[in-house]
Amino acid sequence: MEGSDKNTTKTPKAQLSKGMEHMRQYVTVEPTPASPPPTDSAEDTHGTPAYGVPAAIMPKRNPATEASKMNDQKRTDPFQFGSRLLEEGDDIFAYNAWDHVEVDDAYKEFIKEQAEVQRNAPVSDFDKKRFNEHPEKFWDKFYSNNRANFFKDRKWLVQEFPVLGQVTQPEYGPAVLLEVGAGAGNTAFPVLANNQNKDLRIHACDYSKKAIEVIRSNEAYDGDVLRADVWDVAGKGENALPPGVKPESVDVVIMIFIFSALQPTQWMQAVRNVYNVLKPGGVVLFRDYGRGDLAQVRFKKGRYLEENFYIRGDGTRVYFFEQEELQDIWSGRMPPNSLPQDGTGDAADGITEKLETTQLADTSSPEERAPAFDITALGVDRRMLVNRQRKLKMYRCWMQGRFQKPKESAERASA
Repeated sequence: MEGSDKNTTKTPKAQLSKGMEHMRQYVTVEPTPASPPPTDSAEDTHGTPAYGVPAAIMPKRNPATEASKMNDQKRTDPFQFGSRLLEEGDDIFAYNAWDHVEVDDAYKEFIKEQAEVQRNAPVSDFDKKRFNEHPEKFWDKFYSNNRANFFKDRKWLVQEFPVLGQVTQPEYGPAVLLEVGAGAGNTAFPVLANNQNKDLRIHACDYSKKAIEVIRSNEAYDGDVLRADVWDVAGKGENALPPGVKPESVDVVIMIFIFSALQPTQWMQAVRNVYNVLKPGGVVLFRDYGRGDLAQVRFKKGRYLEENFYIRGDGTRVYFFEQEELQDIWSGRMPPNSLPQDGTGDAADGITEKLETTQLADTSSPEERAPAFDITALGVDRRMLVNRQRKLKMYRCWMQGRFQKPKESAERASA
């Protein structure tokens, strides 16, 4: 072409989905012209031009240690999640994922900008009511369309939550597991497959009838060791307990990416139901979405329900948590000003008033008070995922915790 530089090599444009095109400058890595290596080690280890994340949004890197210099594969033996740290001199595209990568200031600013765009274009009042009144219908449709093919079996569970390996040992003795939001059984079936404990019982519950149908249709389902039932964790009255489960009868409750599907007004009842079903000393194994996760940032207009609460394209809901927020929720100390806002400064759906009522320890009964779990572990899992072929980087953020019901069953939560 006339006027073009014949010595210039044009780099193909990274292919992004429509849902991510607005994030191109924050997730793609454009090659830069060949130049002397920059002082921040942005050039890759093979001597080719820098992989070109602009300096303003370069992932933060830890200083390299002598031990890591001797371990260029960045592996433990056996490899453990959370052990691959991005350090000075590392090529970010050497591996598919890096652990504990803090986002840079420019990306944090982009998160704020996106939140403002989302907040200014919320879901209509009509659709908000429609999505919140019968959320199980959208999950039914989801599992009708995807069956068991959407989620992979969670084989990492035992590593992240060792108790799930312990209860399956033949000598462990009687134990009851309750999975809340069991979906297609991607947690229950891996636990069942490893089970050698004849006294283990697993209850898999979900408020989607279709999800339970998927579990029951699995050839590994026996109805004896593993039982699946429809149950809404935020149910009240006679629906506050799962079918076939008695109060204070469960040793371990598993909640993996389920709490985020609840409307904030349902949090208190859900925590109360989980508290009541657990034995004294029983534990909750928790993992869910964290604030600023890619899944939150990529939402466009018309998806905002409440602050940090969104509706996906398939009609299912998702909330994104902060660590301190979860600490308050599960320890029974969630103050009114920590509740999601509706964008006008007023607490959504009057939940401030409801929460103030439940937290007046001097005037409310023990059944009305916020249940108080002991927070034995709660952390933020930050990870940078990369697509080496398409030269993309994506920041993920998850919350992971372990909450224990006080060993004395008479010990109840108070404000």
